[in-house]
Amino acid sequence: MTIAVAMALGATACSSDEDSPGGRGGPGGASKDDKKPSASAHGPKALSEARLKAASFTDGQTVGKYTASEYALDGPLGDAYTADPAGCQPLVSLAGEVSDHHPAAQVQRKVDIPDEMLGITVDVTLRSYSDGDAAEVMKALGKAGKDCAGGFTEERALASAKYLKVEPAEAPDFAAEADEAEAYRFTILDVKGKLKLYEYLTVVRSGSTTLAFRGEIPGTKDMGGIPQDVMTAQWTKFRAA
Repeated sequence: MTIAVAMALGATACSSDEDSPGGRGGPGGASKDDKKPSASAHGPKALSEARLKAASFTDGQTVGKYTASEYALDGPLGDAYTADPAGCQPLVSLAGEVSDHHPAAQVQRKVDIPDEMLGITVDVTLRSYSDGDAAEVMKALGKAGKDCAGGFTEERALASAKYLKVEPAEAPDFAAEADEAEAYRFTILDVKGKLKLYEYLTVVRSGSTTLAFRGEIPGTKDMGGIPQDVMTAQWTKFRAA
């Protein structure tokens, strides 16, 4: 049974037609209709870690010039960072330890160009939620994108970084197939307060699962967005699993 079919069965068994989510797409996310997914115990069933692993990039899988790998430790350092004000947290990290909603399961992969020290790195994280929390996560992310557009502070272990600007970015081509999508471009002042850096975040939701892509590149170069081929390959594998 594919993930798409499993989620459809879960939604049919647990929710009414009024709970069926619409799709979103376009820059920064745009709803196909005015229905808003509600978070409740009637949401689609959360996927297990095993199901997420089957739907994620495998260690060593290649996508064009990029290669996926498993994190050696517990994932990217940024998952421990927090935001000030706290309402901006979804833009920093959606990890359960620092956000309001704890995923039932998650799988993380790092995607980069092997042996290229100054190249693009993309953190790819699939998270599955219970009780409709995936929709609430997207709601909080969208609110943070608006409320924190003028900037906020990212608190790290030994330093802090200033986000100067949060802007909508172009959502991936497949966003119309998802239930929701949000995409942002960040302008960040480095911890020394001298250089402007650029990062991108794209999050799409399908049923109980969010697929998050966070991209960065060392130095002051603007990477121009998350590589479309990386996002599309992960989305395609998720839908086919």
